[in-house]
Amino acid sequence: MSRKCFLIALFIFPQYLTSVQSSPFNGSQLNKPSNELLISGWKPSSDKNIKDKKASDKTIKALKKFKNIPSLKPYFKKARGYAVFPNVGKGGIGIGGARGSGEVFEKENIIGKTTLTQVSIGFQLGGQAFSQIIFFKDKKALERFTEGNFEFGASASAALISEGANASADYSDGVAVLTYSKGGLMYEASIGGQKFSYEEY
Repeated sequence: MSRKCFLIALFIFPQYLTSVQSSPFNGSQLNKPSNELLISGWKPSSDKNIKDKKASDKTIKALKKFKNIPSLKPYFKKARGYAVFPNVGKGGIGIGGARGSGEVFEKENIIGKTTLTQVSIGFQLGGQAFSQIIFFKDKKALERFTEGNFEFGASASAALISEGANASADYSDGVAVLTYSKGGLMYEASIGGQKFSYEEY
């Protein structure tokens, strides 16, 4: 009996050794988890948030000023998006013009840049400098603006924000506009004839 067990063991043991040596579980496999960890934890620099565009310092500064006005908080909370113009210069006697650059946001995320131009005829005197914000009530209103050929009608006007006073503007066709004087006398807050170009980031 013992001789028979010995013969069986003699026959099986070499095959066992062969199967262990040929098994894929070897020294190189021991290194595999650590290699996988290194690979999974490594991301090339090109994978960083390249698409995340930050607003300019001027836009951020103007936006903070608008957000610090208590009466504007409901607009920021509910609007689909907004366009911020840190500095719009306007001047002339009789025939005047205005121009300014801004950036556009959708749900707090910056999506593009815009340029404002305006030619106006009527009573005006001296120069004006102001910041302007345009709120878009819904997606439809924002998309109209980002099509790149948005324009205010001749009778359009904006709510003028003054120091220490609450400001509000009714939405008209999905858009509400407010301006904040930076210097110069603001005789009126007319935005009639303002035209806007748009370029996506």
